[in-house]
Amino acid sequence: MKPFDINFLDHVAIRVKDINDSVNWYSKVLGLTIYKLEKWGEFPIFMLSGKSGIAIFPATLDDDQFPMNSKNIKIDHFAFNVSNEDFIKAKTYFNEINEAFIFQDHHYFHSIYLKDPDNHTVELTTLLIDENQFYK
Repeated sequence: MKPFDINFLDHVAIRVKDINDSVNWYSKVLGLTIYKLEKWGEFPIFMLSGKSGIAIFPATLDDDQFPMNSKNIKIDHFAFNVSNEDFIKAKTYFNEINEAFIFQDHHYFHSIYLKDPDNHTVELTTLLIDENQFYK
């Protein structure tokens, strides 16, 4: 028996070089809504689609960096789920705005992978089969 249920991805916290560049990219490319909450000050800035999204924090640029291709402790990627119809719309939109992406067929899902201004990998994914066949 599970002690509790998890409903959806709430947010992933990311650290970025330039908050304005990142907010602009996530707003323009993914259409996320900006939530800048007065009581929290300058950051984090939440960028949401419905109830899911990211929290953007400034990076400490004088800290030692991992190589960008490292598999060490870092955010590897995060994913937003979209409908099949919206997946097609997203591909079309990314082509229109010349936003580079990689498509992958994961058998049960199709995915698009993008890179944000800080080289975080952002995935849009859509389920290809009936969700009742996949989710248990």
